[in-house]
Amino acid sequence: MIITCKKGAPQSEIDKILSEFKTKGLEVNLITGTSYNVFGIVGDTTVIDDRRLMSNPWVENVTRVAAPYKKVNRLFHPEDSIIDVDGIKVGGHEKIVVIGGPCSVEGLDQICELAQDVKDAGGCMLRGGAYKPRTSPYAFQGLGTEGIMDMVEAKRRTGLPIVSEIMSENKIDEFVKYVDLIQVGARNMQNFELLKALGKINKPVLLKRGLSNTIEEWLMSAEYIMAGGNENVILCERGIRTFEKYTRNTLDLSVVQIVKKKTHLPIIIDPSHATGSWELVESMSLAAIAAGADGLIVEVHRNPECAWSDGAQCLKPDKFKAMIDKARAIAHVIGRDL
Repeated sequence: MIITCKKGAPQSEIDKILSEFKTKGLEVNLITGTSYNVFGIVGDTTVIDDRRLMSNPWVENVTRVAAPYKKVNRLFHPEDSIIDVDGIKVGGHEKIVVIGGPCSVEGLDQICELAQDVKDAGGCMLRGGAYKPRTSPYAFQGLGTEGIMDMVEAKRRTGLPIVSEIMSENKIDEFVKYVDLIQVGARNMQNFELLKALGKINKPVLLKRGLSNTIEEWLMSAEYIMAGGNENVILCERGIRTFEKYTRNTLDLSVVQIVKKKTHLPIIIDPSHATGSWELVESMSLAAIAAGADGLIVEVHRNPECAWSDGAQCLKPDKFKAMIDKARAIAHVIGRDL
């Protein structure tokens, strides 16, 4: 619910309205303007009588928000959120970020070499999977803590903040200590207990869209994190499951502008998982930048044919650099930097 007070409303009246909401157990977000005050009310607003509110001479308007998400909603937060990931700013009109690295961490030498490749190409963060959610229980499941510590060493050598996927609540302490941007993968998008736990920490979260989830379901998952107190959320579109067989998933680029209209959160695109083919990654990356995405997360590997997972969708370092160079030109056209 959004309540707008008339220009010149005395502070005593504003305090009176605030007090009434709080006594009903509602959370109030106050936006103060030069000529108005707007209250964003979060909670069970069925306890509020619209007509009674409008009887107050200082109340200009009462609007009920149809969308079930409140913290995520741009109506309550008109300005773009800018998320700080260890000094790298994501969102708003800040520089477009490019995250690169392998699907899986395969060892210290591999991840350190790739970290340098990513940095030399113009990437600003390093991704790598240490805990791997695989469809088959017999597939490589990741190096676990060893993989995380290998990434920590890669960061020490290159300075690149690290991005890795968390699988369960019992690893939160490890991730808070070592990982700069905690990724929630598509399969865990609706792992609500994990989302609640991540809402209690003060670390940026990269929330991927689920395999077959609607935009509203995705935003509600972000709401779970933000409702817990952690408002450092970045959304990631990685393609959704459709009947199409020519690509691994179907990349929904229309979601970029829908997200920017509905929310204040940054959104980045994962063309690697969306297409499943390295040959499509560059073109979809360029299209994502043109569509207004705040960043890319791309899989990079020196020997994709020997990768322990998802080699078919990895770019080699030279192609990764070529993609970034072209993306930089697209960014310039739309008035942004990369």
